[in-house]
Amino acid sequence: MASVEIREVDKVFGSTQVLFGVSIDIADGEFVVLVGPSGCGKSTLLRMIAGLEEITRGEILIGGRVVNDVPPRDRDIAMVFQNYALYPHMTVRENMAFSLKLAKAPRQVIEERVDRAARILGLTEYFDRYPRQLSGGQRQRVAMGRAIVRDPQVFLFDEPLSNLDAKLRVQMRTEIKALHQRLKTTSIYVTHDQIEAMTMADRIVVMQDGRVEQVGAPLELYDRPVNLFVAGFIGSPAMNFFEATVRRENAHPVAVSRDGTVLPLPEGIGIEEGRELVYGIRPEHLTLVGDSAGVPAEVVVVEPTGAETLLVMNMAGGPAHAVFRERHEFRPGETVRLMPDLGRLHLFDRRTGQRIAD
Repeated sequence: MASVEIREVDKVFGSTQVLFGVSIDIADGEFVVLVGPSGCGKSTLLRMIAGLEEITRGEILIGGRVVNDVPPRDRDIAMVFQNYALYPHMTVRENMAFSLKLAKAPRQVIEERVDRAARILGLTEYFDRYPRQLSGGQRQRVAMGRAIVRDPQVFLFDEPLSNLDAKLRVQMRTEIKALHQRLKTTSIYVTHDQIEAMTMADRIVVMQDGRVEQVGAPLELYDRPVNLFVAGFIGSPAMNFFEATVRRENAHPVAVSRDGTVLPLPEGIGIEEGRELVYGIRPEHLTLVGDSAGVPAEVVVVEPTGAETLLVMNMAGGPAHAVFRERHEFRPGETVRLMPDLGRLHLFDRRTGQRIAD
């Protein structure tokens, strides 16, 4: 196992720069997820750690050693790809043993490592099958087994679950997290799925347009996003945003949206009157109230899921969502009144998009 240090790394393809001064410190044994929309640079960064892309500027260290000019085979890393990358003419056992055979490891060592990995991943009964005889989840486990047998310092995962169906993705992310808890090998995992990031990571690195927006534990990013991008990206359904201006109403501060809707603010909040901001509240932090104290919202669509009910609404001059664990009889077109949880409010500067200190 080893730490990974990424220091002021840039990446330029021709005249196009895709990474800008990326710096991340990953501790020994930590599971870090790089998450962001397509094109944000997360896979490029992973490939640079693996040695599959050259570093334009900056340094990458694995176990305290600068690896900028070290070939991939000498970095002591193992990578699990999105497309499994299994040899179709080899059995499961042969696929898992192949890298060790190339390294001319002793036969006994190969057998011991392959058997151990197969037991961990539940693959022993599939040893004599070929990849075409396996399901998608089984193939991905073989790809993971091939990485485990190398006993690397660092595991790199490049969107390994994106080719699987929804039910299998849930199962496999649980298996990967359990595997990390057992092996405790430093792991860097790339995904565009923020649910994968939230459920699997020790820490999450949120990226946009080649830059790191925020690094932190999953609940830290959920509870205190540093800007509008992170606030909108982390959480499902996404946070509701309303552009508003701070006013005084009966000596109390309120936020007034563009359509004139009054949105409550906490008592004693230190924001000057006239400040233009973005008022953010998560769908699960809206409570149904039956009096005039709440914010009016028109129900557009009702989406029952069994455990929860999701409302799609028009509220404060824009689209919004609310989530309820309790069962209610909502009808499209009706007006409901909702009270934001003021202890879980998120306020951002409208011009910069940065979080307003609270």
